[in-house]
Amino acid sequence: MDNIDPTNGPIKVKRALISVSDKTGVVDFAKGLARDGVEILSTGGTASALREAGLDVTDVSEFTGQQEILGGRVKTLHPRLHAAILARRSDPEHVEVLESEDITPIDLVCVNLYPFEKTIAREDVSPQEAIENIDIGGPTMIRASAKNHEDVVVVVKPESYDAVLAELDETDGEISASTRHWLANEAFAQTARYDAAISRWFSESYEAFPEHRVFAFEKLMDLSYGENPHQRAALYSEVGLDSNVLTGMSKLHGRALSFNNVLDLDAARKLLADLEGPACVIVKHNNPCGVALGDGGLDAYERARDCDPISAFGGVIAINRKIDLELAESLHRNFVEVLIAPDYDPEALEVLQKKEAIRIFRDEAPPNSDPREKDVKRVRGGILIQDRDGEPEQRQMMEVVTKVKPSEDAWADLLFAWTVCRHVRSNAIVLVKDGVTLGIGAGQMSRVDSVRLAIEKCREAHGEDADDRLAGCALASDAFFPFADGPAAAIEAGATSVIQPGGSKRDGEVIEACEESETAMVFTRHRHFRH
Repeated sequence: MDNIDPTNGPIKVKRALISVSDKTGVVDFAKGLARDGVEILSTGGTASALREAGLDVTDVSEFTGQQEILGGRVKTLHPRLHAAILARRSDPEHVEVLESEDITPIDLVCVNLYPFEKTIAREDVSPQEAIENIDIGGPTMIRASAKNHEDVVVVVKPESYDAVLAELDETDGEISASTRHWLANEAFAQTARYDAAISRWFSESYEAFPEHRVFAFEKLMDLSYGENPHQRAALYSEVGLDSNVLTGMSKLHGRALSFNNVLDLDAARKLLADLEGPACVIVKHNNPCGVALGDGGLDAYERARDCDPISAFGGVIAINRKIDLELAESLHRNFVEVLIAPDYDPEALEVLQKKEAIRIFRDEAPPNSDPREKDVKRVRGGILIQDRDGEPEQRQMMEVVTKVKPSEDAWADLLFAWTVCRHVRSNAIVLVKDGVTLGIGAGQMSRVDSVRLAIEKCREAHGEDADDRLAGCALASDAFFPFADGPAAAIEAGATSVIQPGGSKRDGEVIEACEESETAMVFTRHRHFRH
């Protein structure tokens, strides 16, 4: 790494300051330091915990000559303490100041911060309690130690304790320059995350889209590759949110996830969460290619697969029912990239695991939507941020705009088609009959082309039976029809009901085309583009 000074060698750790809010593992860490002859300074509750464990501890107030004041708001903000941390041992003037002021240097600082994020996550937290959980002295000590990592070891995570102790044991009490640099990197990331959480909490008091937007992310995992094999990739989770794309899932089998796998997995879970009853969603290239309700898991899967068998090959499949042996054998006959289900019978899992490539996940608890989460898309040099699209519209919010009213069966298909359509790339068209997608037109530049593509998909999949399947189907469009040609093409193919947002200047022409063919049309009044 270019920013590590190769002439900066290991340092001997003689004196450590420990002051932590999260006391996980801190006693064992301090005992390990003491075994190596390290003098320990500490504050408040941390000092008490260490003394109770039988360790000799010097209070920071004794080191600085100043008792904490203002109810503990000021206890480590002292020139003697920060001089002991910030002084460069290689600078004669710094060393002279330490000697003249009788300040002994501190070689290791172990600090973690007041639990601000955990505090504000509680629904009953008061503004004053949140403010009191903004740490000041902690971040200051962390930043000072990280800045002076040439001479100081900074430790901010309990996960780092064992590695630091191991290196001290192996080197007779020394820590290398490369380790100090890595720990400083972790330290600055920690304070950045902390400040991001505070900034976000304050800004949310004023507006949804503040002048400055600060995000903090933590890496969940490295991915096998990006959108293409030559691209590196990793999955990060936004700090402060209750859930992420993998929340509630456990991996049972298969290779590492790729960038595209994660995108498709997220799309499949989101759509499946909107469906009730036994259901299956098959996603390919971040678009559903087959969605179906069924009498059970097997029925739902086979109906979804048959919507577009070619596209289903190598897709991500999400089923909201336990996988039994019969369903597993049917799945095994196909090539599946990722399979998601709430549970698996042991014999079903055994069948599925015969293929090495399939990634099998147990979906134990689908993540809840977090109202604080925004939809973010990357553009060159910046990001676009918008509110999340929200939940599907309810039937009572919709308006039948034709004289012909949908039957109850038609209503069921219209609502199902509308739910699926929200998850399809624009321009989005979905044809549905009896709780099964017949054809999905996605990502076309013209809406009528999406209609034609959806019809063509059905005819490719079902051949001579396609016309029978299309007869009486429902059509959903994610945005208004600018002309009557889109509905006309679907009506000619057999559609007898249409659901769309409405709002075109030519709504009258579109409605008239439906009236002439005695086709029912419903307006939702809400558009659901997905670019």
